[in-house]
Amino acid sequence: MRVYDKEFKEEAIKLSYEVGPTAASTQLGIPSTTLYTWRSQRNQHGFLAFVGSGHQRINPKTAELKGLEKKIKELESANDILKKALAFFAESQKK
Repeated sequence: MRVYDKEFKEEAIKLSYEVGPTAASTQLGIPSTTLYTWRSQRNQHGFLAFVGSGHQRINPKTAELKGLEKKIKELESANDILKKALAFFAESQKK
């Protein structure tokens, strides 16, 4: 049995909503039933889905903190892209 990490599952779920579960499962090479199960777990448990089992489970505050840290990194990255685009367009206006 193959084990998939949380990031793979999250990306698979995202893809399933974009192209549909059947197409996503075909593209990823996983059974559509597995994808439906992951979607159900994500809907039921939110950000606590796919944290592992037994002693690997993390408390909700830690999970929330990790989620917020990830969001900060995403926003900082988007901010950097916007700054570069602004500099590019400002430079092109000078010419």
